[in-house]
Amino acid sequence: MAMPAYIPSPSINSFSIGPLVVHFYALMYLVGITAAVIITRRRWRAAGGDPELVGDIALWGVPAGIIGARIYFDITTPMDVPHVWYGAFAIWSGGLGVWGGIFLGAAVSIWRLRRHGVNVAAFMDAVAPALLVAQGIGRIGNYFNKELFGRPTTLPWGLEIPYQYRVSGGIPAQYLHFATFQPTFGYELIFDFAWAGVLVWLGHHRGIKPPGLFALYVFGYSAYRIFEESLRVDSSVHIFGLRLNTYIATALAIIGAVWFYRTQRRPAPVEAPVDPPADAASEPAESAESAESAESAAEPAGDAGETGDAVRSGDTAVAGDAAASGSEQTTP
Repeated sequence: MAMPAYIPSPSINSFSIGPLVVHFYALMYLVGITAAVIITRRRWRAAGGDPELVGDIALWGVPAGIIGARIYFDITTPMDVPHVWYGAFAIWSGGLGVWGGIFLGAAVSIWRLRRHGVNVAAFMDAVAPALLVAQGIGRIGNYFNKELFGRPTTLPWGLEIPYQYRVSGGIPAQYLHFATFQPTFGYELIFDFAWAGVLVWLGHHRGIKPPGLFALYVFGYSAYRIFEESLRVDSSVHIFGLRLNTYIATALAIIGAVWFYRTQRRPAPVEAPVDPPADAASEPAESAESAESAESAAEPAGDAGETGDAVRSGDTAVAGDAAASGSEQTTP
């Protein structure tokens, strides 16, 4: 049997479990979020942080990210919002703007990190590759929804799009008679996974100062989106002939590059734990050991009967007492 000269679209975009309807779009986002949490826990533990913190940040950051992504979609593509009373909230039918999600999700996550007294820059570097993996997995949902495709193509990996989805996707009328299109969401999946690998490699083999990896995430993903936006033909607001997201991607690519440059130019920060110390119980013991060492150093080394030796011994003992007293005062 001959293989088709294109990628067929899936015949379904959801399945039922009893009365529950599960949409593949939402399912892929859940899988992506789960993968991001697992990856971030491993990276945060390797950086010396408490992996349990990741769950708390996800509990706040993920819902904020979804809300921000939907707000971005509703504002930038109002023509694609379903014309029903719940249309602005119908994320199961598609419509999440990644930049809105990153902005609001990052803002809420930073708020939580500061409440915990955690090194925000180090955490941002830990989560950067995980975000790319989550975004890549989420793009599989676009395949099931038959959306976010590019210009018509005759390439072997062209994606077949049924006619009703070409119309509902808002593509230009001159493209409606074509059957196969560029699978731009597939290109993004490949890029997201590849760029995540690059960030992990850089973190292990180059002395990247935090949050340099997150800045590279912003730069790399935004630069890629300039390319993707040049291929996509789905509905979008256009300004001077260019898609709105092209301008946003260009601005963020520049911001990410400048941000990375500035973080790497500044002096390296003083090393500090990524998580605040659990307790200070060890400090009194260390102070006591310091005092004992000072007192031991104050004892005469031998039978020194001369006055000068006695004076020096007395001076040293006084210094030892002062050191011990100082240690007691600084102990919490």
